Amino acid sequence: MDAITIRGVRLELQHIPGPAHLAPLVFLHEGLGSVSAWGRGVHAWPRQLCAATGRAGWLYSRRGFGQSDPTPDFRGPSRDEGGWPVGRRRADYLHHDAWVVLPELLRQLGVRAPVLIGHSDGASIALLHAARHEVMACVAMAPHVFIEDMTVRAIEQARAAYADTLRPKLARHHRDPDNAFWPWVDIWLDPAFRDFDIQAECRDIRCPLLLVQGEDDEYASMAQLHAIARAAPQAREWALAHCGHSPHRDQPGPLTAGIAQWLATLPPRPTDRT
Repeated sequence: MDAITIRGVRLELQHIPGPAHLAPLVFLHEGLGSVSAWGRGVHAWPRQLCAATGRAGWLYSRRGFGQSDPTPDFRGPSRDEGGWPVGRRRADYLHHDAWVVLPELLRQLGVRAPVLIGHSDGASIALLHAARHEVMACVAMAPHVFIEDMTVRAIEQARAAYADTLRPKLARHHRDPDNAFWPWVDIWLDPAFRDFDIQAECRDIRCPLLLVQGEDDEYASMAQLHAIARAAPQAREWALAHCGHSPHRDQPGPLTAGIAQWLATLPPRPTDRT
């Protein structure tokens, strides 16, 4: 299976085989990520983590990313078509992916109470999903729960670099890099998005949480992790040295070992019993 259809929209999908009695890892990519952006081949980080934890894995590209269907009229007026938001992204776009798309994807896959592995936008989606749905555990890498000035500055720099350097890189992973890039930039630099704040939703998370932040992350600070931990006291914070915004690229070995060790310490849920 290399795709799944949600409300008429085809999403790129990849499965990493593993035992059925353990809750699988579900990977949620960053704001400009995709299935292939996690890495390719046997050395891709999701495969390394699945091997280290002895679990199956699922990866998918959200709409507009990777080889998934594009978002129509992505700089046009915001509206709904067939149960999907189209046009310019709205401030609740992460909520839609967390509370509408992901639950339907998991339902179709027959996955109940997964282990969510989210990065950046994907980490925010993981937190929002865990606030409303059953999740065995959640790893949030470089999550955003409110907007920091440094985030806005970094995205402004990405916008300036897009045509010359960033677009060719994105073209390796997205069939339409403009469809991936501009909706992301437009919403994050929209003044109305400065009010984005999901700290209240984090108070409803009951599952174990591992929060990972690179000490050299140019997109966010440790304040994000501290805010989540205040809302969800069961969270464990982990600051990774010599690491920027992408722990799975900058420190894959320590990250893999740390996540595997953390998961091994958790009490089993029904899906994790032999």
